[in-house]
Amino acid sequence: MSVLSSLARRHTSLSDREVGHLHDLVADWQLLADLNFADLLLFGSLRDREAYVVLAQVRPYPAQTLYQEDMVGTVIEAPDRDRVRRAFAEGRIVREGDPEWREGTPVREEAIPVRFRDRIVAVVSAEQNLATARTPSQLELSYLQAAADLQQMIVEGNFPFPTNEEREISPRVGDGFMRLDEEGVIVYASPNAVSAYRRLGVAANIIGMHIGKLDFDETETLDALRRGRPVDGEIEASGAWIYRRFVPVAHGGQIAGAIAVLRDITEIRHRDRMLLLKDATIREIHHRVKNNLQTVASLLRMQGRRLSSEEAKAALEESVRRISSIALVHETLSEDSHERVDFDRVANRVVEMVQDGFMVPERPIRFRVAGSAGDLPSEIATPLALIVAELIQNAVEHGVGDDGPALNVALEMARTPDRVRLAVGDDGVGLPEGFALETDSNLGLQIVRTLVESELSGQISIADTGPGTRVEIDVPVERERPTAP
Repeated sequence: MSVLSSLARRHTSLSDREVGHLHDLVADWQLLADLNFADLLLFGSLRDREAYVVLAQVRPYPAQTLYQEDMVGTVIEAPDRDRVRRAFAEGRIVREGDPEWREGTPVREEAIPVRFRDRIVAVVSAEQNLATARTPSQLELSYLQAAADLQQMIVEGNFPFPTNEEREISPRVGDGFMRLDEEGVIVYASPNAVSAYRRLGVAANIIGMHIGKLDFDETETLDALRRGRPVDGEIEASGAWIYRRFVPVAHGGQIAGAIAVLRDITEIRHRDRMLLLKDATIREIHHRVKNNLQTVASLLRMQGRRLSSEEAKAALEESVRRISSIALVHETLSEDSHERVDFDRVANRVVEMVQDGFMVPERPIRFRVAGSAGDLPSEIATPLALIVAELIQNAVEHGVGDDGPALNVALEMARTPDRVRLAVGDDGVGLPEGFALETDSNLGLQIVRTLVESELSGQISIADTGPGTRVEIDVPVERERPTAP
């Protein structure tokens, strides 16, 4: 639950739909704060007494803020906010009266009632620091006129516009600002807005031009503005990208024009393209490594078929399985742009690979995989996949007795935020009497121990579970890198 929703539920009588309307307002009100050069506080009325709680707060980018501290959650008595009280009672913008002095700073306050359907559900207090005020420029006058339009729309219940979409980029008025009349003609453009269209190859003065001659999605843009709907999107030309957002201005149900904010996102899109190229290159490298490993495995299989020694054939088969385990990790990385691996998927495929190599009628074996290891960095997933292959293969080779009973082999995985734990157990013949991991391990267990302790800085243990054997692995997810001397 958001802070706004929590405060509204605790202190006010607002319904869920009314709170949703306030969420839409807060999502879009940075525009109003910047145009007004003012801090905005959203006041909700307490249900049990005549006082108000600050539900949300936003500071202006182009002006000095009045509030260094966070006001959200503060409860203020009604007599201390007379304009807010009158805006709730009268349902109109209250701006009458002289500026207030707060700790030596002159402040101009406007209280803007927020209408949802037929009820005033909250009040926005726009508070401007007059200590830094000066004669406004044409740009600032255009900002203030646009702010007045949006404030009136809030009073009429026509702003904000309901939306369920989250914008990737939210341009600020300082990035580029334009005003359009009801016909779609640009009546004002800030210097940054002019520069943005210059980047797109528009050399003429855009003030006085119809937006249809500039915007490359003019049909969609003009249609949406005529219907009173905001328009977001990017346009590209001459190697530049501009993100623009058009907000229709409506009074009394009639479209009176539009406000536009623009942002030059050329560098962002160039960086995105470079990242996509980098990701594609990394995936291609993993794909080629996987193919090369599979080629090596195929060559070893061909070599094995030409050998007469069963011991040599078995050694080559083990090498093929080890190489194939590493190839599985690179195959997974070649399908995703992130350098992390869904290890559950890799583990299941490793088990299937070992299962295919050992499933013979005279030696029935049942495999089971349980739990989850989640996503792991590739530098951990690669040795861990090799460890799983070695342990599964070891359980099969040494767990079946001479009489060939059915063997159950289980791989169990568990994950905490900073560690991953694996266990491979079987119900076979168990360990030889007096077995010690340090001295009696075969090649497979020696490889596993070296990978766990030296490569992954983890721990390994092996125990006779009577019947059967259980090997447990515990490794940190994020390994500490050695510090430079």
